[in-house]
Amino acid sequence: MGEHAKMAEDPAFENWIDRQYQLSAQAMLPAISATHLTKTRPGFGQTIVPKRGSIIASPVLADWDPDPDYFFHWFRDSAIVIDALRVLHAGGMPDIDAVTHFRDFVEFSLALNTLDGRPLVDDPSWRERTQARFRQYLRPDAELAAIRPDTVVAETRVNPDATLDISRWSRPQHDGPALRVIAVLRWLAGMPALDPAITARAALLLRADIDFLLLHAGEPDFDMWEEERGHNYYSLRLSATALAKAALWLKSDPLAETCRATAATLQHRLDEFWLESRSFYRSRLSGAPNKFLDISVIFAAIHAGGVGPLHSIRDVRMLATLDKLDDLFDRLYPINRSRPKTQAPALGRYEGDVYFSGGAYYFSTLAAAEFCYRLAGECSGDLAKTYSARGDAYLATVRAYTPEDGALSEQFDQKTGIQTSARQLAWSHAAFITAVAARRRCREHQ
Repeated sequence: MGEHAKMAEDPAFENWIDRQYQLSAQAMLPAISATHLTKTRPGFGQTIVPKRGSIIASPVLADWDPDPDYFFHWFRDSAIVIDALRVLHAGGMPDIDAVTHFRDFVEFSLALNTLDGRPLVDDPSWRERTQARFRQYLRPDAELAAIRPDTVVAETRVNPDATLDISRWSRPQHDGPALRVIAVLRWLAGMPALDPAITARAALLLRADIDFLLLHAGEPDFDMWEEERGHNYYSLRLSATALAKAALWLKSDPLAETCRATAATLQHRLDEFWLESRSFYRSRLSGAPNKFLDISVIFAAIHAGGVGPLHSIRDVRMLATLDKLDDLFDRLYPINRSRPKTQAPALGRYEGDVYFSGGAYYFSTLAAAEFCYRLAGECSGDLAKTYSARGDAYLATVRAYTPEDGALSEQFDQKTGIQTSARQLAWSHAAFITAVAARRRCREHQ
């Protein structure tokens, strides 16, 4: 702990944290209601202009040249960003009209719940506008015909102009509506003086998401990384928490008891994910074994929150999982082999990742930092200092691979540390904001 403690007292480190917090706020905001941008996809015959309330994964225009096209409104990513915006607002960040952004987000989300795939089947002119070599990437009619307003939230992503994504992708995915329930309820709880009109519209959105979760939570869906379909820890954990929180919000509504019962069932199923022989929570019950040890489990703990001895920050088995992830990436990534003692390992997703550089992710390393800060906030004395110092060590790693202008991409290369994949990823900046906010809270109690 000694080296880490010295680092935490370093004025330069503290100044960097404060400066990067401001830079990340400034970099995340352009992804929200990006009405100033226009995205063309000539191969698909599309011109996309975002609507207010949409949240794109990255405001940097790209077309797999080589950066990926992330000009979509992901249900999961958008909930993460809108929650980080709440954190900025609660922290007194000036010059951010967070309430207006939240209202627009709610309205945009409600508009998405009117989408229907059948008109795309009835009028296939959009297929004719697609260039011949891109038609192999289009969704089949049967898949589009199955999209209804009450299931569109399982779409994983949509266009930010409130139209359906016509390209093949991994669907369904259920973490989005669960995470949105959690985020919206945090907004409502954190701002009791919110305009009644906004509160009423938010309630409509919550009702729709709750209904969806009650019908589909616990069903197989695609994992957090949109790669394998099955029963995965992240979706189950978020769904359980979302429904438990929904039950409290619903109060005496008869639906509250159904939410509580379903949440309890899902929570109990999470126990199946503990691998006693390997001492970690696996991310999925089946599928590729190299993906069992996966940072998504840590994300589940910080995104869902909650207290208790199991499946939370306090769960010693969750900490054991993070220890295993540290060991894994310390061994796998060349950039970790000569790291200073003041730095923790740069973390990726899972062993054998081949997406772009298959490297370290800013949001993975920041998730570990946030986990440690939250754990420190649950402890006292030397133990709290130990976990806080460990969180600082992860932040020091992020600092080592962050340029002077504060830009955060999706990844930084496991061999060179050079940024790769989507540039100015909104999730990366949101992860920095929530990690630093957790750090500030735990230091207030030390």
